[in-house]
Amino acid sequence: MERLDYLDWPFFEPRHGELARELDAWAGVQLDAAHGHDVDAACRALVARLGEGGWLRHAVGGGAHGGAGETIDTRAICLIREILARHAGLADFAFAMQGLGSGAISLFGSEEQKAAYLPRVARGEAIAAFALSEPQAGSDVAAMRCAARREGGDWILDGEKTWISNGGIADFYVVFARSGEGGGENGRGSRGISAFIVDADAPGLRIAERIEVIAPHPLARLSFEGCRVPAARMIGEEGQGFKIAMATLDVFRTSVAAAALGFARRALDEALAHAQARPMFGQRLADFQLTQAKLAQMATDIDAAALLTYRAAWMRDQGRKVTREAAMAKLTATESAQRVIDAAVQLFGGQGVQSGKVVESLYREIRALRIYEGASEVQLLIIARELLAAAREA
Repeated sequence: MERLDYLDWPFFEPRHGELARELDAWAGVQLDAAHGHDVDAACRALVARLGEGGWLRHAVGGGAHGGAGETIDTRAICLIREILARHAGLADFAFAMQGLGSGAISLFGSEEQKAAYLPRVARGEAIAAFALSEPQAGSDVAAMRCAARREGGDWILDGEKTWISNGGIADFYVVFARSGEGGGENGRGSRGISAFIVDADAPGLRIAERIEVIAPHPLARLSFEGCRVPAARMIGEEGQGFKIAMATLDVFRTSVAAAALGFARRALDEALAHAQARPMFGQRLADFQLTQAKLAQMATDIDAAALLTYRAAWMRDQGRKVTREAAMAKLTATESAQRVIDAAVQLFGGQGVQSGKVVESLYREIRALRIYEGASEVQLLIIARELLAAAREA
């Protein structure tokens, strides 16, 4: 089977095939899955390298601001994430966060905001971050407590954000804070939330804690104490923050499924090579029917997830609503990738849990994808909500 044979599927145009093959060749030379102990330095270096290679142009929208096109091409970012994840998990992270961190500016930013930030993001000269989650508000965005109050020509931010990727190394953060009443119980609710661009050196912004996770990448808890932000740094209009956050996540949620595909494909590559090379009981591991059944299930899970992923990406690029389709893609791709990688670890036996081995690294990489940008349980709720809404309208 050709490594990128799925590029012949009708979801793609010839330019997508060219992009994917060029990136796969570039990544094979430029990327190394090992990144040493200084993850911050490795991430900064990867952002710079991805910028120099021209790949970050696909993470931002607007040709006048360094983007590859006027809008973000969902299929392109999915292919890029899948291929980068297949080669090196931290490279996928670096690319994804440049897109997610600046996505609100691409979608809703003023011309001045786009000109000030997007070209630097596309060139890999500025690192972006998306600051939505809080200690008591992860999936439940309506529970947000970080507050913004107007003072003259500025906004003053007070509160905390946590689990912020690129926290501690970002040059700027897109921060969501409650600027008015939420309309719900105790001021909760999606109304009254606004979005702001906060530079990393803004007075009152502090890195309160660096967070270590099983698949190392820059992650932190942020503290805002009287953090002054010029009114011109508000993205969109006051009270549009929830809409801006959800629209940004809508673009990039499908790409999480694509990253999971990349991890799963690498696991299958490793498992196939190992099974054919490993002698066992006078034959090869691949000669056992139990091994063959496991490999067959892995391949089937990957293709099923890929079809859902690129259906959602294609639909979004046609301008269609993809809330249900993106949720299905993320749910299926991340859950099946966990199964595929676990199966690869099992086939490797003791080597599968040895630090530094590829499948051991993949086992740590995949786990977070089932949680961030909407946990699997949240995706089930979204799918059910969309199904019930459609049934009521029928």
